[in-house]
Amino acid sequence: MFGHDHRELAAVFVGGAVGTVARAGLGTLAVADPGRWPWPTFTVNIVGAFLLGALASGLLERLPLPGHHHVGLSSGLCGGLTTFSTMQVETLIMIEDHRYRLAAEYTAASIAAGLLAVYLATVLARRIWAEQ
Repeated sequence: MFGHDHRELAAVFVGGAVGTVARAGLGTLAVADPGRWPWPTFTVNIVGAFLLGALASGLLERLPLPGHHHVGLSSGLCGGLTTFSTMQVETLIMIEDHRYRLAAEYTAASIAAGLLAVYLATVLARRIWAEQ
């Protein structure tokens, strides 16, 4: 169907479902207040960036997993866990509420912390694999 491996589509579906359920679960534990820092979204995005860095640099470079496992973990699980669109909506709400500084800090911190998380996970995963 559509030129894709059905196993890849199934893996993305399953990984996405697991990631989405995890994100929704965290969201119910810590509901975001529109006037404050949106910790639930920030947290899942940074955790997802870290996981993606670890997966891409550690598991996917070193383990001979079938391709459908790779996309299930990266696009599926990490894609379902993280939520760039929610971050954008939260930022827009901050701007509409004239909380310009909070919106700028949130956007900058999300990008910087996400990049740092991917970098640290990559370095850590490669170090762990180099020791083995």
